[in-house]
Amino acid sequence: MKKYTALLLLFVLSISCVSTKSTIKNIDENAPIPKLTANNTFVLTEYAKDKKYGYDQDYPINVFFRNVKDESINQQRFLNALTGPKGEKLTYSKLESCCPFPTKRNDIGAGLLDVYEITWEGNKTPVKLYFNIFEKGALLCPIGFKIK
Repeated sequence: MKKYTALLLLFVLSISCVSTKSTIKNIDENAPIPKLTANNTFVLTEYAKDKKYGYDQDYPINVFFRNVKDESINQQRFLNALTGPKGEKLTYSKLESCCPFPTKRNDIGAGLLDVYEITWEGNKTPVKLYFNIFEKGALLCPIGFKIK
């Protein structure tokens, strides 16, 4: 599966224009590694003020990167730290990878954002959030969600 992902990434990059400058606006190399709860979720303490945070490909949730075998663990740690707006339990699934951008944290010099679809009971329209596993940034609760 990992080889397939790498080949797909190479194909996407070869047919698309990847700027040599990243359009991601909220990278912060000085952001601390988030703490984990006993349930292996991130400890979130702050709410986003920018309505683009997580909802826009230029303002993804930057959840860091450990290694290839754990490529989705930090998205899960983040999403499991959230609830719906009234405390509802979330369900989520990865929809796709998109939006190539340059990064120094990948052997091929480029990365993709992961797009997740999030729903909860009573929500008629699923929410899509963008995640960046390659870069660091402040982890905040996106507008429309609550911290568990």
